[in-house]
Amino acid sequence: MSKRQPEKIHSNNNLLAHTPMMQQYWSLKKQHPDQLMFYRMGDFYELFYEDAKRAAQLLDITLTARGQSAGQPIPMAGIPFHSVETYLARLVKCGESVVICEQVGDPATSKGPVERQVVRIITPGTVSDEALLDERRDNLIAAVVGDDKLFGLSVLDITGGRFSVQELKGWENLLAELERLNPAELLIPDNWPLGVPLEKRPGVRRRVPWDFDPETAYKNLCQQFGTQDLRGFGCTKLSLAIGAAGCLLGYAKETQRTALPHLRSLRHERLDDTVILDGASRRNLELDTNLSGGRENTLQSVIDRCQTAMGSRLLNRWLNRPLRDRKVLEARQQAIHCLLEHYQFEHIQPLLKEIGDIERILARIGLRNARPRDLARLRDALKALPSLQSALQGISATHLKTLANSICTYPQLAELLERAIVDNPPAVIREGGVLKMGYDAELDELLNLSENAGQFLLDLEAKEKARTGLPNLKVGYNRIHGYFIELPRAQAEQAPIHYQRRQTLKGAERFITPELKAFEDKALSAKSRALAREKYLYETLLDLLIAELAPLQETAAALAELDVLANLSERALSLDLHCPEFVKAPCLRIQNGRHPVVEQVLDAPFVANDLILDEQTRMLIITGPNMGGKSTYMRQTALIVLLAQIGSFVPASRCELSLVDRIFTRIGSSDDLAGGRSTFMVEMSETANILHNATEHSLVLMDEVGRGTSTFDGLSLAWAAAEHLAHLQAFTLFATHYFELTVLPESQPKVANVHLTAAEHQERIIFLHHVMSGPANQSYGLAVAQLAGVPSEVIVRAQAHLERLETSSLSHSAGKKQPPQPQQADLFASLPHPVLDILGQTDPDMLSPRAALELLYNLKAQL
Repeated sequence: MSKRQPEKIHSNNNLLAHTPMMQQYWSLKKQHPDQLMFYRMGDFYELFYEDAKRAAQLLDITLTARGQSAGQPIPMAGIPFHSVETYLARLVKCGESVVICEQVGDPATSKGPVERQVVRIITPGTVSDEALLDERRDNLIAAVVGDDKLFGLSVLDITGGRFSVQELKGWENLLAELERLNPAELLIPDNWPLGVPLEKRPGVRRRVPWDFDPETAYKNLCQQFGTQDLRGFGCTKLSLAIGAAGCLLGYAKETQRTALPHLRSLRHERLDDTVILDGASRRNLELDTNLSGGRENTLQSVIDRCQTAMGSRLLNRWLNRPLRDRKVLEARQQAIHCLLEHYQFEHIQPLLKEIGDIERILARIGLRNARPRDLARLRDALKALPSLQSALQGISATHLKTLANSICTYPQLAELLERAIVDNPPAVIREGGVLKMGYDAELDELLNLSENAGQFLLDLEAKEKARTGLPNLKVGYNRIHGYFIELPRAQAEQAPIHYQRRQTLKGAERFITPELKAFEDKALSAKSRALAREKYLYETLLDLLIAELAPLQETAAALAELDVLANLSERALSLDLHCPEFVKAPCLRIQNGRHPVVEQVLDAPFVANDLILDEQTRMLIITGPNMGGKSTYMRQTALIVLLAQIGSFVPASRCELSLVDRIFTRIGSSDDLAGGRSTFMVEMSETANILHNATEHSLVLMDEVGRGTSTFDGLSLAWAAAEHLAHLQAFTLFATHYFELTVLPESQPKVANVHLTAAEHQERIIFLHHVMSGPANQSYGLAVAQLAGVPSEVIVRAQAHLERLETSSLSHSAGKKQPPQPQQADLFASLPHPVLDILGQTDPDMLSPRAALELLYNLKAQL
């Protein structure tokens, strides 16, 4: 039965605030005022005061009270230690940090409260326990320091050993990078003003300014990496970023309470090396999270069939950080080609599956919190490496050869773990049973003593009978006197000289021998000593593995990349993907392009479409009905470009492109009520970001710009935005229902019209989803409304309004040269302006000069 109190902490069974035990509690709690403290008491972790109230609410556990403080009951809540992981996982998911306070003293020998210490602080960004992590997503912690002009950003993945720095100009770049990284925690200086844009993010924690000191950080980082300076990492001039990295390193050591040997280097990341996607573009393209916040029907859900979790995480990083390095991308393409030859990926993927997630296992070894099953999985992974090496023999691709050279085999470590760890170890080392018999002679002896004491006594008795010739000799044990050899009193005088008298009974004498005394000393404490010995050997085993962390981590990184490349090879075959070709001349030419996600969820065959953007055509004005496929066409173009720039094959029969520097999307409508921004304000903010930052090397997707305001305001904004993008010469897909924009090619030579086709059959609309040259000649707005289930009487009434508006619009435009209007315009696109009404009803010949001037002023005011 679990015990809540291993020590006597008070009299009369009341927990009082002034007892030594609670004084000990407060001395520790004051060091961590903002974090939940799990205070170990026997088989329970207890929480007190506000911690108990908060935990009871978050975890739905019972809130009780024990004793009093200042005349009020002390709130208390408890969690069984053996099920603590379940509760920790829920707290971490809520963004809480937990201080684990363990008993480090012995209750049997302690005078007063058992000594306790904080052994670990679990925070959302620094958790490493398998049960607390999403195996397919990185778990990051970031730190940022600087000002509006320049920020230093550092990012740490404590579960993978990746540590990076970069410096970014302005809030916009910083917020976009944080959107990409999505860190679980973000550390900022305490002297930053309240209300900075970052504080809206979850997990923001303020740290004292000196935690970000660049000089102290530089020294600590050099000490961590065992280097004289940071020149080898290419970041000596990044003082702000180094300050942020120093803050992260200190925070990691503070929370883990141990060395961090798996953090061995610092990577300098540069925005110029990557394709930049802002937060809105990332959301609209649904790379790894759909618009509802789930993971279904995303690009990663279709592309990811990696055999290991570390491969899935790497693929996720690639998707969220496409590259602009043509050499790297073409090396990946060559590797995929090679793995497709003779279906070599089919031999490699099953072997990778046997290896598993050794990246995070190695991190837990470095943090000294690896569990027995981690070591068993590492053992199995090392056993699988020779077979994988054999499968990689004869690979011709240069990049694959480099990866194969990094994937070493470790026969000595494999043999050590095979000899040490039982086949199916328990989850934790707490009760022992992890190490094999034969691994350590002293442990074997202790285990034999505790498990086979009875047999030892029988063997000893038989041996002593034979040696002394005394047939009535017995070997026994009692709890008071321990082990003994008993002889009847009549035979006691015949006892050998080395028998030492221990106890005299009425009819017998009891003796002890040096051999039996030695056995007694061992046997009476054998179980506890065996457990202590096994824990010591386990820690020694971790030391041996930590010494090999550097090459093991290099192997894990190579295995993850091999997994991604093999996965992309399998996806290329299964999804009918083809290799894109990179060229220097600016262009984007796609034949039979498809949307990789939509194609998988459709029951009907997907209609593939072409796209040509080059020096002659930089912008396409896309018109056509709602549900006709405009957004799909635009998104598939962005996803094809993105896949090409991670080195993957793409869903198109042919693709030729130059490298893009940014991908922008302004698609869909959403508001930001918490930030006080309307749907139109969000739309205009996203549009402004595109217009300020797009270049001639950018890909821009603009869908229905200006629809959130009045018709003429919206049309004017859309027209001006399109003209600006045409002037920038960004590769642009501009979808609109403003038919007036189809005249842009007349004034902008690098703009062309295309439209999505549809047909009417028996008063029903059929979407053909095929892209054709030229503008659309119909909008089909009412037909789409009918498909959506709008009541028929509303449709009939709308048709009447539409006919009236079209007639009015045509009467005002009589005699004026303008492009043909769609037969069924948007409900509001053709509304006449009041100025036109007044002019239509005015006879200039009947006005005096003064009346004409007043009319002119009035008309100008109305405009």
